[in-house]
Amino acid sequence: MNKRRIQRITAIALLSAIAAVLMLFDFPLFFAPAFYEFDFSEVPVLIGAFAFGPLAGVVIEAVKIVLNFAMNGTITMGIGEIANFLIGVSMVLPASIIYARCKTKKYAVRGLIVGVISMTIVGAVLNAYILLPAYAFFMEMEIADFVAMGSAVNTGITNIQTLILFAVVPFNLFKGIIVSLIVFLIYKKVSPLLKADDMYDGESCDM
Repeated sequence: MNKRRIQRITAIALLSAIAAVLMLFDFPLFFAPAFYEFDFSEVPVLIGAFAFGPLAGVVIEAVKIVLNFAMNGTITMGIGEIANFLIGVSMVLPASIIYARCKTKKYAVRGLIVGVISMTIVGAVLNAYILLPAYAFFMEMEIADFVAMGSAVNTGITNIQTLILFAVVPFNLFKGIIVSLIVFLIYKKVSPLLKADDMYDGESCDM
């Protein structure tokens, strides 16, 4: 195994560990029910995806979930962890695929914008049709129970549709924007430390 590959594997392992630790420091947002918790774990995932490509991002996302499960266990029968992985990947993949086409600031911004939009849409669809019904089934609850939790923080939430519109959509939109801003501001500084494949510069690269 050559030195370059060892450095790459080491960096991916380090980013996975950092992401898993960041998952432990989660907290609710005032406009969403408490079972939607914000964390910064997508920051190292996105950095890894930008540094080493989309596949590396997916690997970091998966290892993050496994490590967090080992450290923290689960209270959601694994559904929360699966949701975190799927919604995280829905942002990381499109963002890193676009950035990989041309590693400039302009393409980084394009990728992050598309990633945020993708995560917001995927998060809404998954919650409405898969995740919330799965939660309800495995935790022996009703969808109305989740709606009631949402209504407690926002009286505009009265059914599953308004729960998605007023809680899930703004939650993922807010998370995506914050994570994107952090990655955009720090990636150029940390990528040399990771021995990244490339890092963006000031050159244009229209395709």
